[in-house]
Amino acid sequence: MPETPAETPADTPADVPVITLLLVDDHPVVRDGLRGMFAEAPGFEVLGEAESGPRGVELATALRPDVVLMDLRMPGGGGVAAIAELTRRGLPSKVLVLTTYDTDTDTLPAIEAGATGYLLKDAPREELFTAVRAAAEGRTVLSPAVATRLVTQVRKPAPAAGTSASPLSAREREVLALVAKGTSNREIARILFVSEATVKTHLTHLYAKLGVNDRAAAVATGYERGILG
Repeated sequence: MPETPAETPADTPADVPVITLLLVDDHPVVRDGLRGMFAEAPGFEVLGEAESGPRGVELATALRPDVVLMDLRMPGGGGVAAIAELTRRGLPSKVLVLTTYDTDTDTLPAIEAGATGYLLKDAPREELFTAVRAAAEGRTVLSPAVATRLVTQVRKPAPAAGTSASPLSAREREVLALVAKGTSNREIARILFVSEATVKTHLTHLYAKLGVNDRAAAVATGYERGILG
């Protein structure tokens, strides 16, 4: 399912620089639709496809696309962990998140992990093309809905010392979000590219910060404080 042969867009003007792409999404229909859209537009070339975050990291490392179009929630490994891994590896590829989710739980970790932009899948075709071109140039791209949420978040009054609604680090929030989905420590370690010991360390720290003693209480407190959306 993953990688398919690259296609070269027809009738691409010689003076239009071609932007190379990698599509990472667990839905074949979505990947087919995106590949078709970019094949019909001048100035784009899809180098490959992946159905999960880990596979996306492998292909991005091998193919070095200008832009990675990254979904966030995928059964084989999520987008946030993949973005963090791409950032850690120092690849030149820019990551443009393309998802249906626009909650703070999805948006903030992706941007903190290193995403250049965040777009929703209901974006019009031309908006997507413009966003990809901007991302390729390293410019930040946010869908209007996401930009509004982020501005609102920034304008919230700062919590008093010691009463922060989200005292967790970005990685601890990722771990907590996966715990909330019923993910085991072993699976969390695989998704986040860390050891089980590291996952246990994150859990110990987030338990302490939330003032709880187990996974269920941590998830309940996460929802109460709005950390889990």
